[in-house]
Amino acid sequence: MANTVYMFKKLFVPSDDSELTHMALLVARLCFGLTMLFNHGILKITHFKELVGTFQDPLRVGPEASLILVALAEVVGSILLTVGFFTRIAAAVLVIDMFVAFLMVDKTVMQGEGELAFLYLAGFVVLAIAGGGMFSVDAVAFGQSGRSRIQKGS
Repeated sequence: MANTVYMFKKLFVPSDDSELTHMALLVARLCFGLTMLFNHGILKITHFKELVGTFQDPLRVGPEASLILVALAEVVGSILLTVGFFTRIAAAVLVIDMFVAFLMVDKTVMQGEGELAFLYLAGFVVLAIAGGGMFSVDAVAFGQSGRSRIQKGS
């Protein structure tokens, strides 16, 4: 009976610092980081010459400078996010990137064109708030404990 109660608590009672939460952060970092890197960032670098002539300039710094900023954000930010190094900073850079893409570039939101940018934006906001978790370089480099103050009884 006690084992059943434990299972229900593990499944349904929210935990602020469980191993499953850290695993979920790892999965989110890998999914959002790698898809942004390979589906968007690397493509912007490999097709730079073709894109620069048609790339939008929402920040009014010129199409080439805009493309360079976006490519850097999507490549460097995605790599940092994926390995979990400076996770919150990398996620914040990608939040800005996707916020601009969603609001300024994808002007046809009512027709569903901004949905992908919005989904990336939501994922990056979650990671900017939550951080990389204990399965990250941040946890190793900055000594993040696997247990929270609440679980330690502080």
